[in-house]
Amino acid sequence: MLESFTMNGDHAGSALIESCEVIDAIRYKAGFLPEVEIAYESAIKTLWVTIRPELKPVFTLQLLDSLVKIQSAIVALWGAPDQYHRAPVRFLAFRGTGPFFTLGGDLDFYLDCLAKNDRAALAEYARLSAEGAIWNTGGLNGLVVTLSTIHAKAIGGGIDAPRSCNVMIAEEQASFVYPEIKFNHFPITAVAILSRRMGPRAAEKLLMSGEEMSAEAFMEAGGLEAVVPTGTGEAWIRKYCADTLPIHAARTALFRAFNRRAGDLREELSHLGQIWTDCMLRLSPSAISKLQRIAQTQDRMLARVYQRQAETA
Repeated sequence: MLESFTMNGDHAGSALIESCEVIDAIRYKAGFLPEVEIAYESAIKTLWVTIRPELKPVFTLQLLDSLVKIQSAIVALWGAPDQYHRAPVRFLAFRGTGPFFTLGGDLDFYLDCLAKNDRAALAEYARLSAEGAIWNTGGLNGLVVTLSTIHAKAIGGGIDAPRSCNVMIAEEQASFVYPEIKFNHFPITAVAILSRRMGPRAAEKLLMSGEEMSAEAFMEAGGLEAVVPTGTGEAWIRKYCADTLPIHAARTALFRAFNRRAGDLREELSHLGQIWTDCMLRLSPSAISKLQRIAQTQDRMLARVYQRQAETA
């Protein structure tokens, strides 16, 4: 376990040592972490988690597992009450890369489970989705403030993980859409997560319509804390962390109190996970064929985007 930091020498050198110690401690506790990168900024006590799915920008089972392992490792290392003042992580911030923030859930995984009638695998996907959201919403049991920044289009259930954070912002070019209703299914955690932020009526309208919203429109509906200029999302989060670090204890307490007042999220997400799994297994052959076509369309779209990037590089 990380107990203390080496603070001798110049500030840059000691910050580098501290960063390595924090990252090493988390990696040692968490184990293998595919599809993510972690970085630490000691000046603002912030752990950055960069989401990097390997094949498609979707929330795979491996990615969900990595996120939960990171959250659990931070709590295991520094979550005890007597560890608060020594804990190096006060903020946990999520960011993405590439032309899309996310295309949503892992359709290829869903289709494979449906072909095998694998209820257990679908249920595990739902469980990990819920577990990550619970950790984020509760600020890792009040230890940290969780934040996310969206730099590009975010689709479907992939919105829920960043929106489960205490603070979510988007750059002005980002957009948000939940298209699942058009394909006869729904995102696992969206009803609970969006209702807590937007209110149930606004959340229902968004999920039922399947229509795309600009970042500004999503914020007006209650889905965001801020919309910022292109390329400034990470800078906004850094400023937020620096400005609120002196009142961190009060912020985490308030976030935790409001989360508790909204009801038992674990119970709600457990129920949602069950009905999502049932819904997936009830999809008709025509609905499954539609999911297959969507997955193929994603592949073609990504191929075109990456080809254009290569041609302009």
